[in-house]
Amino acid sequence: MRTRTDPVGLKQGALGDDADEINFAITVSTDPDQTAIAPGYLQRTWKKADANGQLRTYFSYKMDRPIADFYAIVSARYAIKKELYKPRVGNPVSLEIYYHPNHSVNLDRMMSGMKASLDYYSANFGAYQYRQLRILEFPSYRGFAQSFANTVPFAEGMGFTQKISDAPGKIDYAFYVTCHEIAHQWWGHQVESANVQGGTLLIESLAQYSALMVMQKTYPKEMMQKFLKNELDDYLGGRGFERKKEKPLAEVENQQYIHYSKGSLAMYALQDYIGEANVNRALHNFRDKWNLDELAKNGRYPTSADLIAEFRAVTPDSLQSVITDLFETITLFENKVDKVTVKPAGKAFDVTLTVSAAKFRADSLGNETPTKLNDPIYIGIYGEGKNDQDKLLFYQKYRLTKPKQTITVRVNQKPTRAGIDPLNVLVDRNSDDNVKAVE
Repeated sequence: MRTRTDPVGLKQGALGDDADEINFAITVSTDPDQTAIAPGYLQRTWKKADANGQLRTYFSYKMDRPIADFYAIVSARYAIKKELYKPRVGNPVSLEIYYHPNHSVNLDRMMSGMKASLDYYSANFGAYQYRQLRILEFPSYRGFAQSFANTVPFAEGMGFTQKISDAPGKIDYAFYVTCHEIAHQWWGHQVESANVQGGTLLIESLAQYSALMVMQKTYPKEMMQKFLKNELDDYLGGRGFERKKEKPLAEVENQQYIHYSKGSLAMYALQDYIGEANVNRALHNFRDKWNLDELAKNGRYPTSADLIAEFRAVTPDSLQSVITDLFETITLFENKVDKVTVKPAGKAFDVTLTVSAAKFRADSLGNETPTKLNDPIYIGIYGEGKNDQDKLLFYQKYRLTKPKQTITVRVNQKPTRAGIDPLNVLVDRNSDDNVKAVE
């Protein structure tokens, strides 16, 4: 793949096109009982017999602004769920879900995901650029969802037919996938990366971050551990199956285990270290400088170096090394809780943890070298919560500099378990030994 300074790659968008955008208009004919949909706004529809005398229904769509040369056409016998919604920033948006009449079970979850996404993204990254947002169901010949301009096709199994539990501790994946795909209306359709190494950090990793922040507003902090643990395991598994070379996020070459899974971990850790507001300020600035309307002035598409520069601009000197660890190197930790004891202290409880921590840098072939540990790492203590779900009684960073350290914390409720980096914020080679039951 082209390097981040390649002059040809810098002039091309992520799709590899030399043209920046196209003026889009299309007319589609379909069976008379179906609805055909493409990006843009419906101009008119009519029925007409074709050359064989078969009646066809025609749909004419046109977009009111240039879009990427990237679109889909879908046709089916749809039922429609519609709602006009006013996001926190910007104009009202017509929200529409086109679905199989028998697949309505998760529509409210998906509609809620659209609303929550528009609210968070418009408030933090900039206004949504269209007056319509549509989700379209298609059969599971392929198992994906993909975001086109104002139009997002979903395979039926990605949300429409999933059995989703509302039980405590369960993740609503229909909501989550909706949030990820809507994020691409910003990261992909407002900002498009150059066709060089690191490009998918700007598109997929930022969409992962955006969705995680919406989820964090929806679920308690303890639930985020389930997301992060899944992403951590996927990343570590992907490393094990890498046939070529692992790249840092800044140089990722369309390696899904890096830009999706490690991207989630890195972006979540970044907002945890420097603050969600600072990350969002950097992303808003990045979007303002590098949106597609600014291409002529910039003379090129943005790269991961441009994004990382915005992150560094909002990061204090004491945490600049975090940027290096997360994006520019392959950095791993080996954190472990060795022992947890508890002693009553009046009505409170003193919890003593002995923890181990180590830090490594890996090269592209997976060879690891120990590196100096001087990092703020969370210590967490859990107690019994509602519905048999543990809740965090204590969650605070300690700057760890030694391989082993003993820490004592007082909590006001009887603890059940405790450990180091319990929410899996860091890329830990073995996260299964991070938390132990108290003795």
